[in-house]
Amino acid sequence: MSRRFAPGERVLLLDAKGRRYLVTLAAGAEFHTHSGPLTHDELIGQEEGVLVRSARGARYTAVRPTLAEVVLKMPRGAQVIYPKDLGPLLIMADVFPGAQVLESGLGSGALSMALLRAGAEITGYEVRADFAARAQANVAAFLGSGALEHYQVEIRDVYEGIDQTGLDRVVLDLPEPWRVVGPAEKALRPGGILVSYLPTIGQVTALRETIDRSAFGMAETVEVLQRGWHVEGQSVRPDHRMVAHTGFLTSARLLAPTLDSGDRR
Repeated sequence: MSRRFAPGERVLLLDAKGRRYLVTLAAGAEFHTHSGPLTHDELIGQEEGVLVRSARGARYTAVRPTLAEVVLKMPRGAQVIYPKDLGPLLIMADVFPGAQVLESGLGSGALSMALLRAGAEITGYEVRADFAARAQANVAAFLGSGALEHYQVEIRDVYEGIDQTGLDRVVLDLPEPWRVVGPAEKALRPGGILVSYLPTIGQVTALRETIDRSAFGMAETVEVLQRGWHVEGQSVRPDHRMVAHTGFLTSARLLAPTLDSGDRR
């Protein structure tokens, strides 16, 4: 079933040089670049994939943005977790529909959107009110206001403890996640998973040392590197640039309290 573009939704415009622009449609509004204005009314009511032209003849292909494209183009209050890390993070956390997830360090809401799309019920802890508001606005803009029913945000510091119990997952984008290992032990159900995103290996080392002294086990740390390929006719080669290090993903499971730390490792 086709869905035509409507006022209020986001559209991704791709120009002849491959540049991408994220636009929120509004009746009577215009999109402006040096190539001349393009009226939103030319897009409203059109099918996805339509080719339109600006007043100066510049061509744009209009499509609905994917989650990855929104993450890279949306308004930010903090650095986002890149799309190449969001997919592996969801798999490491094994997020499923209805999963009760505590997320802390909301930033601009990129991870929140991925978790919600996977069906999670999120309680978010964020110390900065402006970051919390930005994350909620980005979630509503991409997933619709109804998504906020599954996204309860509290302005509070997770380092001071977690009120929820029986959680399925705890997902952290924080500079000192080792301080949350103790509270997460009490908040997660047995078998629950803790996942952390960190930029430096020194932080990972501190986290893994704390995990080794805790009730968590089966810990693993991965780094995701992304290399694109240039494919044009007979010219087939790796791209000159690649998306290399962005962060480390660490996961661990809460195990039965009868096991000692040696067994866990």
